[in-house]
Amino acid sequence: MTAQETLPPRRGERHARPERRQRPRQTVGGAIVSLIAELLIVAGAITGLYVLWTAWWTDVVAVHGQTALVKDLGQKEAGFGTGAEHRGTAPVLAEPPALSDVFGTMQIPRFGADYDRPIGEGTDREKVLNTVGLGHYQDTAMPGAPGNFAVAGHRVTYGKPLNQIAELKTGDAIVVRVTDKATDFDVWYVYEVTDSQIVTPDHVETIAPVPNKPGVAPTASDRWLTLTACHPMWSAKERYVTHAKLDYWMPASEGTPKELSETAK
Repeated sequence: MTAQETLPPRRGERHARPERRQRPRQTVGGAIVSLIAELLIVAGAITGLYVLWTAWWTDVVAVHGQTALVKDLGQKEAGFGTGAEHRGTAPVLAEPPALSDVFGTMQIPRFGADYDRPIGEGTDREKVLNTVGLGHYQDTAMPGAPGNFAVAGHRVTYGKPLNQIAELKTGDAIVVRVTDKATDFDVWYVYEVTDSQIVTPDHVETIAPVPNKPGVAPTASDRWLTLTACHPMWSAKERYVTHAKLDYWMPASEGTPKELSETAK
């Protein structure tokens, strides 16, 4: 270090001050744009959480609850010994269930060996479809009876019991089991898919006693099952409808329908 470098500054000299960088002033318009951007980010996060809750969490909760409802029915293990296939007049539950009461289950081999969902009375969204899963249209026939046993269910959210409805093919089995512990009523009904269609919500003739033939009285052989679900996915614009006809029935005490025995193998 030289002597010059150690000398104090001369009188009158000023220390050089660093220049201050001035921040650009934000206009009112810019502030509004920033605020809107932040609000959009928050709204996007909230929307994402809502979609996650709707698409995933409602399924987790609903499936857990629906599995418990099936257990509460107290259906005894029927075993896999297939009994006689009865095709005459089928036994029918004596008393219609009360709204939201669970009276049976539905199994569809096409949907997998673990598909076993409860059926409740009515199609009220909050009391039945969002909780029980599958809902029986009130004033339509009960399983096994002449007429049309019509059932609704979600394709997405709340357990989505009819998510795969569009995959059903002609000849596929839909197996319904009705159980009443109070009267020891326990019967299998095996339906066979006949056709599917897409209609508007006002096309109520799909659940007529004879499907798509309003005003026609069902005969003893007209024992139908109809499944309805919203279409397309995430929309209520239309309905996807699948019809099936009773093939046979058998008491649960005689074993399990072969359609389920084959799925379990």
